[in-house]
Parts: sequence; C-alpha cells; structure tokens
Amino acid sequence: MSFFIDEFQADLEALPNILQKKYALMRDLDKSLQEIVRQNEQRCEQEIEDIKRGVRAGNSTPDTSLIRFSDEALDEQKHSIRIADEKVALAIQAYDLVDSHIQQLDQYLKKSGEELRRVERENTAATAPPQIPDGTTKSGRSESGRGRKNRTRLATAAASSAATAANPTGMELDLPVDPNEPTYCLCNQVSYGEMVACDNPDCKIEWFHFGCVGLKERPKGKWYCPDCAALRNRRKGR
Repeated sequence: MSFFIDEFQADLEALPNILQKKYALMRDLDKSLQEIVRQNEQRCEQEIEDIKRGVRAGNSTPDTSLIRFSDEALDEQKHSIRIADEKVALAIQAYDLVDSHIQQLDQYLKKSGEELRRVERENTAATAPPQIPDGTTKSGRSESGRGRKNRTRLATAAASSAATAANPTGMELDLPVDPNEPTYCLCNQVSYGEMVACDNPDCKIEWFHFGCVGLKERPKGKWYCPDCAALRNRRKGR
C-alpha cells in the first residue's frame, strides 16, 4: 500500500507539467489553424471573384459543375483539417491522462477502505469489552465502593489510532461494527475511547464515554452518572 501511494504521488506531481505542455501545443496549433483558415478564406474569396469576372467576360463557362478552387486553396483546407485532428487527439490524450489518475485514486481508496475494515475487524475481535462479573461487585470494586478511585478504560485506542493514521484527511469511513458487541453509555453505543464507571453499584448503565457525560479528563474521587447523581440528590432532599 505504501509503495502504491508513493508511486501515485510521483505520477500526480508530474501531471500538471504534462498537461501544461499539451495545452501549450494545442494553443500553438489553434493559432496556426486560425491563420490558415484566414488565408484560405481570402484566397477562396479572391478566386470566386476571378471566376465571376471570367464568366461575365465570357472567358469561363457558367457551368458550376466545372468550377473548382485552385490546388493551393484545397491544400490549405486539407492542412486545416489535419491541424484540427491533431488538436482533438491532444484533447483526448489529456482527458485520458486525467481519467487514468482518477481511476488510480479510486483503486487506492477502495484498497484503503478494505484495509481499514480488516484492521477494525481484527481490533474488534482482539479488544474485549468491559467484563462485569455476576453479583453486586463491578470489576474489582467492593459492594460499598469505598476507598476506590474512579476507573477509566481505553477500550479501542489501538483501533482509533490505526484509523486515524490510515485516514489523515478525516473522511468518514463506513467501518463495520460487530452486532453482538454490547452497548453502553447514554448514547447506547459500543465501547470506544476513554470510558468511566459510575460509582453507584446499582447503576443500570455502569460505563460511560467521556464525551457523552461532559468529561475531558479522569475525574478525581467518586463519580456518579447524571441519573444516579440526580437520584442521590433527591434522596438527600427528603
């Protein structure tokens, strides 16, 4: 993949110069074509006037089937057609060149997407969700929860780092999610990034994403989710 990117980048950097040369050649051909067309129009107009004068003077037959332009005028017209064909050929070459780069880019994006999905599947399989044992305790916390600092976990740091490195532009990528993976937090989404556990042993959700509960860093001391905090406040107010 890295070799493909380097090769594509090298070809892409050379593309503007190649196109510039082709467009410059097309402009030169266009100037030549305009000059030849102008000369041919003047020549044809002059020959038509000569033919008219000859017919009026009786020196030429009025039969139009026998009237023709000079060889010089016909050669100029043929030359104009050849120049026009060259311009069309250059335009087609420029189009095909750009189109080939677009196809290469599409191929790279397809391969990159497949690689990202493969990495995501591997990391999803390798990363275990938070295991909550049966009973009244949660991952090493006692029933009372006393003397324990709030925990955080980096559930999918490896997957996030891999996705960020492979997708520096920040484009949204359609990565598959295991439908059997459990969901958490207020957002009811799978485990990702840093998460914090509620210190209420009876909390129905238990684990929360930092961003969903307005946290930017690990809380100090005990921490309760919004629902459990509101429940505690109601009980204190009684």
